[in-house]
Amino acid sequence: MASKAEQPGPSHGKESPSRPASDTGMMGQKRGGRKGSPALGANPGLAEARRRGRAKKLNQKSDRDLMTNLQDLDLEAESAVSLGTGLVLDERMGGFYCPWDESFPERPERLQAVQEQLTRDCLLERCVHIKAQPATPQELQLVHSQEYVELMASTPQMTEMECRALSDTYDSVYLHPNSFPCALLATGALLRLVDTLMGGKIRNGLALVRPPGHHAQREKMNGYCMFNNIAIAARYAQEKYHVPRILIVDWDVHHGQGTQFIFEQDPSVLYFSVHRYEQGRFWPHLKASDWSSTGSGKGQGYTVNVPWNQVGMRDGDYISSFLHVLLPIALEFQPQLVLVSAGFDAMLGDPKGEMAATPGGFAHLTHLLMSLAKGKLILSLEGGYNLHSLALGVSATLQTLLGDPCPMLATPCAPCPSALTSLSHTLAAQRPSWKVIQGFQSVPEDKEEKHREMNLGPLPTLEALRKPLEPTLSLPPNRTGLVYDERMMKHFNMWDSYHPERPERIAQITQRLADLGLTPRCLSLPARSATDQELLSCHSKKYVDRVRATSGLKPRELHREGESYNSIYISPFSFSCAQLAAGAACRLVEAILAREVQNGLAIVRPPGHHAERDTACGFCFFNSVAVAARHAQEVAGRALRILIVDWDIHHGNGTQQMFEEDPSVLYISLHRHDQGAFFPMTEDGASSCVGRGRGEGFNVNVAWNGPRLGDPDYLTAMLRIVMPIAYEFNPELVLVSAGFDAARGDPLGGCLISPEGYAHMTHLLMGLAGGRIALVLEGGYNLTSISESMAACTRTLLGDPVPVLPWLRPPLPGAFLSMAEVAQIHRKYWQSLRLNAVEMEVEERNTPLELVENSPLEQKIPKEKCSEALATSLKLEERPPFPVLEETLGLESLQLSSQEESPEDPGLIGEAAGGGGSAPLLVVADQFDAEGATFYAVTPLSWCPHLVTVCSVPKEGLDVTQPCQDCGTHVENWLCLSCYQVHCGRYIQAHMLQHHESSDHSLVLSYTDFSAWCYICQAYVNHEILLDAKKTAYQSKFGEEMPMVP
Repeated sequence: MASKAEQPGPSHGKESPSRPASDTGMMGQKRGGRKGSPALGANPGLAEARRRGRAKKLNQKSDRDLMTNLQDLDLEAESAVSLGTGLVLDERMGGFYCPWDESFPERPERLQAVQEQLTRDCLLERCVHIKAQPATPQELQLVHSQEYVELMASTPQMTEMECRALSDTYDSVYLHPNSFPCALLATGALLRLVDTLMGGKIRNGLALVRPPGHHAQREKMNGYCMFNNIAIAARYAQEKYHVPRILIVDWDVHHGQGTQFIFEQDPSVLYFSVHRYEQGRFWPHLKASDWSSTGSGKGQGYTVNVPWNQVGMRDGDYISSFLHVLLPIALEFQPQLVLVSAGFDAMLGDPKGEMAATPGGFAHLTHLLMSLAKGKLILSLEGGYNLHSLALGVSATLQTLLGDPCPMLATPCAPCPSALTSLSHTLAAQRPSWKVIQGFQSVPEDKEEKHREMNLGPLPTLEALRKPLEPTLSLPPNRTGLVYDERMMKHFNMWDSYHPERPERIAQITQRLADLGLTPRCLSLPARSATDQELLSCHSKKYVDRVRATSGLKPRELHREGESYNSIYISPFSFSCAQLAAGAACRLVEAILAREVQNGLAIVRPPGHHAERDTACGFCFFNSVAVAARHAQEVAGRALRILIVDWDIHHGNGTQQMFEEDPSVLYISLHRHDQGAFFPMTEDGASSCVGRGRGEGFNVNVAWNGPRLGDPDYLTAMLRIVMPIAYEFNPELVLVSAGFDAARGDPLGGCLISPEGYAHMTHLLMGLAGGRIALVLEGGYNLTSISESMAACTRTLLGDPVPVLPWLRPPLPGAFLSMAEVAQIHRKYWQSLRLNAVEMEVEERNTPLELVENSPLEQKIPKEKCSEALATSLKLEERPPFPVLEETLGLESLQLSSQEESPEDPGLIGEAAGGGGSAPLLVVADQFDAEGATFYAVTPLSWCPHLVTVCSVPKEGLDVTQPCQDCGTHVENWLCLSCYQVHCGRYIQAHMLQHHESSDHSLVLSYTDFSAWCYICQAYVNHEILLDAKKTAYQSKFGEEMPMVP
């Protein structure tokens, strides 16, 4: 269907047509396609010329774009972060008690016990002490009524009988002559912390106050509380510092109904509470405490309740509530201040809560919250009535605020079935409000499905709490180790100076760390070469000897030897550099296990994760991370539990194969798979590959099936897949195959992760294994991208506040599909993934982040309208390979070795445009109405993951004469296939592009030639799901049925 349609779509903005993946019939080569080689049948000389031109153009453009995107990343700030943790602890708040009941649980000894514990743990001297000042009546009236404040102000003059009579009019309170002055101090202490934090004098803070506050309501005392300290602090921050979005987290065992009622209609405050409920049998016995309460009016969706319906809930339950519910919603909400109602009555041994959380559990919750709002976090003490467990909980939390690593938790750390039920209901209730939840569908419970048995073990005992916390009290003398050796630059491609894996990669990273003042803050660890024994733990002797022998070969022999592998070049120094890279990783692991350092990074090359036992592959000779893992187990003298997270854009096929039968090593990879069409082009990277034998379930592949994955996709996968499994595994060491080729601007990966995104992923992983984590460089081929990304990770390892993320779009529909597939496959192995589908009749509504109510740009897609698309497109076994877009400079477009030129193949244009198969050609022009326009023949995709967003054609049909809804033009209009709005294309005023960016609707239909374009895939699509819309549009335009091409 030839026409002068926009090229290559309504908003693509490129000057050449997008091309789908080259023909995947490349299995004549060893283990799939070559990393960086062109498609078979292409003219090598022409392909090389095109590749070099594309590489130069793309690198220049990606560098410019990346620097623009990095302008807001404050990497040039003062190198050493000197801000500390603020602490308010005022003995005057111990001056009240219940006059008529000495055994009343809310008593002065609570603060005394906490102070004694902090003194024993030597924490008081590490804090910035802030003097409490009483709150003023005006500050109290930010939340409470004037009449109520005046009534409370009169209580010091009341007799004991009058105080008791007034107390009896409220629920679970007492009044003492000093109650009001102490309550003023409690509220005022929190406000002073807000002042100090917002003034930039501290990075976070803890207010040890009493009376507590989260039950207090606008005009009534309730549950030991007089004034709602947290609520007043939130309003104070909004009033004085104009903070637009505040997150309040309430982990007290009792629901903070007072806080909820105050903010339930306010979209500027997100309230999250996890509490004991027991179907309303537990105090405060309110239906409003259940998961079905989600706010009202404009605040609909801003109240999130996770109700526990049994006692004995453990760390795994609480952590799961953060990973599955709170953090995904919080990342979408993007708070600028986090306030915590920090009650410790869910601690083991508390007489009120009857729960079984440990001090370490609260340390982990605190660590997870520190990733939000650039670390602007304030905790205010609420409940906690076992003096010993209260003191230990506060101490562990304060240590985390101070930057100490989280202690390891008991194995396994997984949610119980009751917790999973509560989480599933909360997610169902919140689904209409948050896009990050809408796309992640749980599956119905299969009662016949066989699960791996999970034994949570006996409950811990109070005696266990009396033991000192895991060795976080004796921290290593240095926090972060750095291993680098410039000798690794001697490995280079002697035949292709444009090769992406070049020496400058590690040089520029090292220079950037030095420029930012990060290098002096790290302990420099000398690199060493790996020993033969270390290499032989993962590789065969025959292979090691073969690589060693290359050191004495001549250039022609080196070239021939490199050609015998998949995507490898060899120089005279390749063996020594690869040996040094593996040894550097081993040296870093030694330093971490010997407690020389807490964590570290190894800036090494060549990379390693593609290297298999007997063969080099994909720029890799020795598998550095795998060798380091085996070395760690050798040093420990036992099968140390090791987590390997591989976030390189390419699947670490070598690492997977080395550990696929080993349950002591959990390998999790997040990578582009593209249904097997992305390097290394094997099925090993599919989500269905779960390990073998005893290692079954210990191999987790999060396999993306397309480009343009970014921070929201990766962070959602981290929270919903990676971290739940990792906590359940409970590693003793974390190794990261830290490739940065998924970064924005990388010429090979085609993805969009920001340096901030990598920092957040690093921070999440730092909560594991007592903070023992090592990052080892793998891929990454844009020098700016890898330098800024590694710098962001280094800052995080050093304990600097995690940077604020750019405003996040929802995860891509295809990303949700990939994650859902992983969860479905691995739920039989990991209890933390066994969330169940909950059918609820909830009204669809706009997401909370909308500024305009009922905006047409945000119309939801009714589920029933997508059923046909789902039924057709979710058959995984029928999906064709996903395209590799030309703009991403896919791996197969980089030629690693020169070949003899051959006569130009007449089919080259078709192949270069993504030919192969029998998909129909689409002819498009680069100018929509210019004479002499250049036309392109492209092959549309036969499938894309965003077809699920296509909705049924409206009953009233289509009107192709309808103008653009924004500017009224009738020229070059496009139809959104999700909401059926009409907007103009990129050569007019680009209103369809704006519609896509506002609504995330990805598939559109041209009223000019009836071609369909996917914004996210950046390609034309031809699929039977689109036929109804095409036929209806054709009928409207020509008054006859559209002829079908046989």
